[in-house]
Amino acid sequence: MDKRVVITGMGVVSPNGHGLKAFEEALREGRSGIRHIPKLAELNFACQIAGVPEGFEETRKRYFDHEKQLSINNNIGYAAIAAIDAWRDGGLEVPEDNGVVDWDSGAILGCGIGGMDTIADSVVPMVNQGKVRRMGSRIVEQVMNSGTSARVGGLLALGNQVTSNSSACSTGTEAIAESVWKIRMGRAKRMLAGGSEGASPYIWAGFDAMRVIARKFNENPEKGSRPLSATANGFVPGAGGAVLLLEELETALKRGARIYAEIVGVSVNCGGQRNGGSMTAPNPEGVQRCIKETIADAGISPEEIEAINGHLTATFADPYEIENWRCALGREPSKFPYIIATKSMIGHCLGAAGAIESVATVLQLYKGFLHPSINCEDIHPHMEAYAERIPQKAMELPSLKIIAKASFGFGDVNSCLIFKALEK
Repeated sequence: MDKRVVITGMGVVSPNGHGLKAFEEALREGRSGIRHIPKLAELNFACQIAGVPEGFEETRKRYFDHEKQLSINNNIGYAAIAAIDAWRDGGLEVPEDNGVVDWDSGAILGCGIGGMDTIADSVVPMVNQGKVRRMGSRIVEQVMNSGTSARVGGLLALGNQVTSNSSACSTGTEAIAESVWKIRMGRAKRMLAGGSEGASPYIWAGFDAMRVIARKFNENPEKGSRPLSATANGFVPGAGGAVLLLEELETALKRGARIYAEIVGVSVNCGGQRNGGSMTAPNPEGVQRCIKETIADAGISPEEIEAINGHLTATFADPYEIENWRCALGREPSKFPYIIATKSMIGHCLGAAGAIESVATVLQLYKGFLHPSINCEDIHPHMEAYAERIPQKAMELPSLKIIAKASFGFGDVNSCLIFKALEK
């Protein structure tokens, strides 16, 4: 029981870079992946910008033959490519179809909304036209919520638990937490954990109707995602996927795997939509309890956390999030951890957000740097006291040891992780 869990591989398909090398370069440079999306303008969206991985149609051709491509939409494709990359990055080979099953390895790969593009572009029109029999046999596997994990399970012959979770914006982070618990209990030796989200106006339309996504930067997309900024006016929708290969420490050491970091603390909870919490806003007590429980699980003190990769969406919630961290950590602004917002470069990738941001967090810990939070040169007045703790340029910090990552989602759900440089 309580086996130590480490990260031995990672894969990422992000709006500002596919693959760890490209993603790290973009993070260090503060390079945005937010672009103008002509389709959103055609559809009369107020927000006409988004973070979408570039050149994905060509990328998928390098990974899948024509037969597989027929049943892989963007949501599944992002997850499958990130999972294959993470598997290979961990020093493992993609298996042949030889009947051998890896009973020690599994996957928890979630999404927020999933195959909405397939539903909108194929299912609804064909059903309405009375052409059900012409839809083919691959529709179900593209629209079922477990399509991501099911596809990856088949590609890698995974024989342990293979499932998909869905917890709104907390999905990717929660998948990692669930996988940690699985390995800790000795029920798996390794787990692929993460999340993905497709790129579709049918996914983003509801948020546009709610007026919670950015609408003032259509002419200047790279400036649109503005966490921590006084001129933030909503989140920028995004898409992509990321997967981390989590592994039992003993197994990883035995096979000589490269280890990026250890996951020492995890917690997941819900604020019950009470005391200020609602479908769209967090109960402050729930957030603070989640953070405190993660610290307790890690067996560290609040003072040991050197940086926080926050949820920080560029909405009204940003100042409240920082205040919750202050209350949970008991640290005043001058002694606060560094605050970084990966969403400033990629937007809010919904079900993929926590996973992509966790890869960003682990890369920074492993390589000893902190990326800038861009577009917050005008710090929100309620967070001015933390200005010196918000990097505006990349910082080299080779002695970094502990970074926290948190996600919060619709339904008043919370999840938090603590990553630590490995100490054998």
